[in-house]
Amino acid sequence: MLLNNPPLTPPLKKQEDNRMAYSGRFAPSPTGPLHFGSLITAVASYCDAKAHQGQWFVRIEDTDIPRIYPGSENHILQCLDAFQFEPDAEIIFQKNRLDIYEYVIEQLHQQHLVYACQCKRKILGSNHIYTGTCRDLALPFKDQAIRLKVNDQVICFDDLLQGQHCSNLQADLGDFVLKRRDGIINYQLAVVVDDFLQGITHVIRGSDLLDNTERQIWLGQCLNYPKLQYMHLPLAMNAHGSKLSKQNHAEALNIQHAPQTLAQALSALGQPPVDIDQPYKMLTQAISQWDRKLIPKGTEMNGIYQ
Repeated sequence: MLLNNPPLTPPLKKQEDNRMAYSGRFAPSPTGPLHFGSLITAVASYCDAKAHQGQWFVRIEDTDIPRIYPGSENHILQCLDAFQFEPDAEIIFQKNRLDIYEYVIEQLHQQHLVYACQCKRKILGSNHIYTGTCRDLALPFKDQAIRLKVNDQVICFDDLLQGQHCSNLQADLGDFVLKRRDGIINYQLAVVVDDFLQGITHVIRGSDLLDNTERQIWLGQCLNYPKLQYMHLPLAMNAHGSKLSKQNHAEALNIQHAPQTLAQALSALGQPPVDIDQPYKMLTQAISQWDRKLIPKGTEMNGIYQ
């Protein structure tokens, strides 16, 4: 078993030193402007954290620097201000933390949990289950992708909204990439490390990330990190049945209509109506009457946004 190894600890002290019973986060990627689906995630993560007397953090997941859309980081910050969210710590940007992720890769390397891979995506194909072609080649790490070894075992977790979800990573995916050949740190690594360092206990995000969770649980186990609680929200869909996403050119949030859009997001989440007012007052009211059980079940909110 790969887990019979000494625990690994990143070089920075985590905010878990003063760990609360609940710490949540909103972690958008600046590959495009925030849209209504992003707002639903922000509202749900914020209200759930505050309704449980917890903390709420924001981080910008921007390790994939070539894909950063010009102006999107500023738009994210403007939206947070316009909708009057109040993070409980300074916003962090992952592109400023690359040395931390490199440190963790080196520690995993010392524990023989990762290896260099020369296989190219063009050869493997997008749906290829990696069979460990390079696992025993002991290739040098320079200019190669770095993969994490997985075991032949089933990983399950109980999602607060979607129920039990399971995957055998070896059968369904194979050893997966933590760092790309071009040096870009993979999302799977950065999100796990930063959730740990920020002391996150609860992850609320869209159901499009549901299938990533077992990978992140496995990496967290390899690093001896605490278990997290997950809740994957149904995705907001447009009138044509497509999910709202940056790839589908979803309309950017209009901060001029923040109160009305906030009320619409709360309605999409099945929550009781709030008085149209300043967003801060609306969020305060929403927190006071927040009820997870009212969030729609399933993975899609069909036609929720026109």
